[in-house]
Order: sequence, then C-alpha cells, then structure tokens
Amino acid sequence: MDAMEANQFREFGKEMIDYVANYLENIRERRVLPTVEPGYLRPLIPSQAPEKPDKWQDVMKDIERVIMPGVTHWHSPKFHAYFPTSNSYPAIVADILSDGIACIGFSWIASPACTELEVVMLDWLGKMLDLPEEFLACSGGKGGGVIQGTASEATLVALLGAKARAIHLVKKEHPDWNDADITVKLVGYCSSQSHSSVERAGLLGGVQLRAVPTDNANKLRGDTLEKAIREDREAGLIPFYVVATLGTTSSCTFDNLEEVGSVCNDNNLWLHVDAAYAGAAFVCPEYRYLMKGIEKADSFDFNPHKWMLVNFDCSTMWLKDPSWLVNAFNVDPLYLKHDQQGSAPDYRHWQIPLGRRFRALKLWFVLRLLELKIYKSTYANRLA
Repeated sequence: MDAMEANQFREFGKEMIDYVANYLENIRERRVLPTVEPGYLRPLIPSQAPEKPDKWQDVMKDIERVIMPGVTHWHSPKFHAYFPTSNSYPAIVADILSDGIACIGFSWIASPACTELEVVMLDWLGKMLDLPEEFLACSGGKGGGVIQGTASEATLVALLGAKARAIHLVKKEHPDWNDADITVKLVGYCSSQSHSSVERAGLLGGVQLRAVPTDNANKLRGDTLEKAIREDREAGLIPFYVVATLGTTSSCTFDNLEEVGSVCNDNNLWLHVDAAYAGAAFVCPEYRYLMKGIEKADSFDFNPHKWMLVNFDCSTMWLKDPSWLVNAFNVDPLYLKHDQQGSAPDYRHWQIPLGRRFRALKLWFVLRLLELKIYKSTYANRLA
C-alpha cells in the first residue's frame, strides 16, 4: 500500500465506520424483514464488472439502493427469529484489525500470534465457564481449545475424531478388518431434540446416527441411551459417538449430561456436548448446575457469537485429546512443514478447512474491553 492508497483507506475507512455506527444506532427504524422477491438485485446492477473503477461515492450510495433493501436486520431489537446473535464495537474493530493483518493462520509459523492468542483465549474463556482443566492447554495435559466457524463444524469435527478413534480401537481387536468394514457398522446417537446439524454431521461423516427418544421433559436420559446401545450391539453394530445438547433449539432443554456421560464412559463412546445456544450462560455460576457431568465429555462447544457480544463467526470448541483429530486430518506436505512443528498447535489439523482467520482478536478485545457483569446481567435476563 503506497501513500495515496493509505490516505484513501483513512478517508474511506472513516466514512464506512461512520456509516456502520449510524446504521447500528438507527437500526430500529428499519423494517426487519425485506419485502423484496428472489432475483430483486440483478436488475439493480450492471450485468458485468466495470472495466474502469467506479467512484467510492457511487459505491456508498449503492449500499442503500442495492444492498439494504435486501438485508434482514438481525441486530434490530425487533428481530425475533432463529436465535439471538450479537456484536459489539470491540468485536467489530478487532475484525477490522484481523482483516488488515490478513494472515492465513493454518500453522504456527504462518503467523505465531494468530495461533498463540487463540490458545490463550480459549484458556481464558474455558476458565470463565469453569470447564475441567483437562480441556485447557494451560493444564499441561493433552487438552486445548480451537475456534471453529460454527457449532455445526464442531459437531462434524468431533464426529470425525470419534470415528478415527473407533476405527483404531476396533482394528486392535480385528486386525483383518479394513476401514470400510468398520465404518459401515459404526453408529452414533443423539437426542430426538438435537439440532439438524447433528444429523447432517452423520451424513457428511458417512456413518449412521440414531435419534434416541427423550423423556417427558424433552431430555436425553442415560437409561434410554443404554438401551439403544445394547440393541445396536446385539444387531452387530459398533456404537462410537454421542451428542448431548445443553440448550436445545426447540425448547432450550438440557439433556441429563451426568447420566449420558456415565453411559458413554462405561461403553467407551466419545461424548460431544453441543451447547451452541445456551453455553455462554455458564459464565454465570448460578447456571453451571445445568452442565453437571461435563467432566465426562470428550469435547465441548458453544457459540460466543450468539450471546457473548462477539460477532459471527466464532464457535469455541475444547477437546480433552485433540490428537485424534490431528491424526485423522493430518496431511503434511513439504510446503506446509516448519521447524517448530510439535511445539505449538497447527490448527489446520483441528478443523475442516486449511485456512483460517485471526478470530482470536475479537475474543481478546471483547474480554478486555467489556465488563463481565454485562454478560451476567444479559444471561440472567434471558434465562429468568
């Protein structure tokens, strides 16, 4: 960027910041749901890209003419669809910095600060939720956290880790079985109230998933899960994975994690806890009884981009033993190797994509600049 470009960035960047600030300040005046029909936008812009650059002023005018008529205003106080999402000025400006740095933090050497801040932020956040120390990198054990794009990604990543572990364990007993022989027998479990992304993870992971009936309070219980596991083993299947939900989409029900966890531990099944919606409430000590049994889980995920004033995307996931992911996802060509491998996480082995943004910055900014009491009062009002 030369001096002229830098000056333009200052001028145009300030104008955009002012626009966004005014947008958020006056968002309640806008209609929440657009009235446009599919295909509305195409007639409003040229059929091909311009050969010469347009003027900045014309681009800014087109935000209101072209874009805003088709925007659903998620952050309007009148928006009551889907799930609560949030942002804040620290998160927004941190994303500006992330976009300016523009690193692709797939490995430690690709941008050491990108990796190291994420490791520490997941420890900060894990301590705020009072997660068992086995999930924290600072404990000195195997555990640690990673930022995924969504809870759906975390569910799939956990399933793939569980699948890798199950294949490894079965081959110890049946060395003559190949991966395909084992995979066709694998079966996972979730509540009938689980989010649709759990079923989708099964489809993407190429394994069977069984929806287990809940009790009268819509909770997944240990005895029902145990019965399903027993039936499937008798049918020649290999149970390997369970998803428990803390805060279901349909009714904000909390599965009986202590019972489910005991069944998983007794049967050596991977337990993933999906707390995407309600997990941020565990910052408040008075709500932690709802996560009783979390020490029995293998992985845990929730979305700070829902209640925690961190803008999308930021889904935080912790694992007691990430090595199952690292081993399952490890494709290590020469051009991605570096001298510090093994001394720090290479997060490309903890996720589906290779590239990743510097998302830990917005957690760092939000946790430093907004008081914890803001979160606590917010959650208390939501769950009251």
